[in-house]
Amino acid sequence: MTTLTATRLLTASLLAALSVSAHAATKTLVFCSEGSPAGFDSAQYTTSTDFDAGAHAVYDTLVEFKRGTLDLTPGLAEKWDESPDAKTFTFHLRHGVKFQQTAYFKPTRDFNADDVVFTFKRMIDPNEPFQKAHPVSFPYLTDLGYDKNIASIDKLDDYTVRFTLKTPDVVFVRNIAMEFASIVSAEYAAQLLKEGKPEDFNQKPVGTGAFVFRDYQKDATIRFDANPTYWNRKDVHIDKLVFSITPDAAVREQKLESGECQVTSFARPAASAKKNPKLTVLSGVGFNVAYVGYNTTHKPLDNVLVRRALDMAIDKQAIIKSVYEGAATVASNPMPPSQWSYNKALKDAPHDPAKARELLKQAGFPNGFTITLWAMPVQRGYNPNARLMAQLIQADWAKIGVKANIVSYEWAEYNKRAKTNGEHDAILYGWLGDNGDPDNWLGTTLGCDAVHGSNMAKWCNKQFDDLLAKARLVTDQNARTKLYEEAQVVFKDQVPYTPLAHANAFQPISRRVHGYLISPLGGHRFDGITLD
Repeated sequence: MTTLTATRLLTASLLAALSVSAHAATKTLVFCSEGSPAGFDSAQYTTSTDFDAGAHAVYDTLVEFKRGTLDLTPGLAEKWDESPDAKTFTFHLRHGVKFQQTAYFKPTRDFNADDVVFTFKRMIDPNEPFQKAHPVSFPYLTDLGYDKNIASIDKLDDYTVRFTLKTPDVVFVRNIAMEFASIVSAEYAAQLLKEGKPEDFNQKPVGTGAFVFRDYQKDATIRFDANPTYWNRKDVHIDKLVFSITPDAAVREQKLESGECQVTSFARPAASAKKNPKLTVLSGVGFNVAYVGYNTTHKPLDNVLVRRALDMAIDKQAIIKSVYEGAATVASNPMPPSQWSYNKALKDAPHDPAKARELLKQAGFPNGFTITLWAMPVQRGYNPNARLMAQLIQADWAKIGVKANIVSYEWAEYNKRAKTNGEHDAILYGWLGDNGDPDNWLGTTLGCDAVHGSNMAKWCNKQFDDLLAKARLVTDQNARTKLYEEAQVVFKDQVPYTPLAHANAFQPISRRVHGYLISPLGGHRFDGITLD
């Protein structure tokens, strides 16, 4: 062997070793997600499937929830001021924050007040040029009534923004810490408008968050890189983030156990995970509710006697045993017991098929009727197996003469048809608390403003809505508690939906993962995670 050949072989060997070393040094976290996001513009959606891929990876909000808690912490706003009447909120913005640089956008300036003003005006002002060019709906903002209640958003200087409301709202800061209020780039929107490609805003996201979007293969993978200019870079310890889209819960668990992914969404409460030495199982009290909602705009579900009959016919204990494998508690109210203002005095009507049949007779349906029962195609933090739950409820209702035809659609289509169009009769759905305030459980899912959004019952009750409106006006928690307790009494009497269960939080992760925290608000965050 010649010296030159030996040298070349040694060089090739060293290069290969360096390549392996570099690959090993690259920290890639693979997250097995439960479904494809409908898009990446978090303002357009209300589910954690979309928020995980958008808000939790790419974007930041003015105010954030501290990881694993319900506590507020500064985000893109370093501090904020609230007027005594809870109508004016002033945010003092962080300096030196960079928008992400991608193959399709290269920012020329830092984040500033213009971006905050644009973020919210495009949601509330139908004459805003970008919204006129690309008209879409903003369901969460509308559910909260902010399309009506935000009077103005004013740039006081490059790093100060003031929101003025028409009526007081003591929950305002908590609400805009949620994902729908993710801050977007006004400069990027202007570029897309000029190029005639406003629809790319939802498919090629740009934010200030921890991870930069790279590519998306629908129903397969989403790839992100760590943001090298992230303002809070000390909290990002992985180099790449990959979503492996895996709708089947059993397959997600197999991938987790084999090491193909390190974190999985909405795992089933299976004992096998606890016995696997490669996994760590995190658990906690669930901050959620699963329910079957009744579309009160459809006959015969507009009749409260019918809704009470359907409610009484459901065997909740059987659902806890079969669907949740015992890892849940029976739900009686539209919020979990850990939420302050939970009305402990309210009790479920007894499971009584005979009484349910009598109620149907009183309502004019002695021979029952036929309705559709929608079942989610994906697992959620509040419901690990919607198909099985639907079958159990179907059997319960059959005992009182009600035939329920089970219907399902792809997750994005399911939400669109139910929320926007209200096509369902009865529907399996649920809620993962978004901000730790009672208004989030009652107003967002049952209020009149949310009838064309997350209010799956399409139920608008003036007495109920007035109580919520009063609760938003007062800062005293005891006074607010009394109002929310009264609202829960109205809910229990009118039965717009039947609360079914509060699922225990259950999160198996690879032992290679450190620093992961279960969020009481649902969804998954990837900042703060380290990987062996």
